[in-house]
Amino acid sequence: GDGAGRLVEGTPMTLTNFLIGLPLMLLCLVVQVAAAYWCVRHYVRHAAPVGHGLLRGVAPLIVATVALLAGTLLQIALWGGLFLWLGEFAQPYDAIYHSAVNFTSLGYGDIVMSRERRLLGPLEAANGMLMLGLSAAALMAIVQHMIAPLREAAGG
Repeated sequence: GDGAGRLVEGTPMTLTNFLIGLPLMLLCLVVQVAAAYWCVRHYVRHAAPVGHGLLRGVAPLIVATVALLAGTLLQIALWGGLFLWLGEFAQPYDAIYHSAVNFTSLGYGDIVMSRERRLLGPLEAANGMLMLGLSAAALMAIVQHMIAPLREAAGG
């Protein structure tokens, strides 16, 4: 067997994994965008005016952070559910654990999927990096909104 034969041999498996993973990646994008949009709107609506106390000033930021974390946990659960549905894991805990390791790109590698579905791991990791990046961007937008009145109050 030459290398070209092996490439052709794995192509249907690769395509199948992309066809399985891409719809879930799009669903995660919808979840993440919805969570980020809600968080930014929530912060803007509930931001306390300058000088109204630390807790009142940061409470909307804390709520937004927890909501983004909940969105992340939901996405990890969705990927774990896919792995269970595909029969890759017998126990929900193992599927969720494996999903969390992939989504966060931690990559322990102590639990792996079958050869046929292993490509879903890097797909989930790429998805997780993008979704966590969107969370960071949303939090940064909130922090910038939080800082702007403080700058104005300080005269700068």
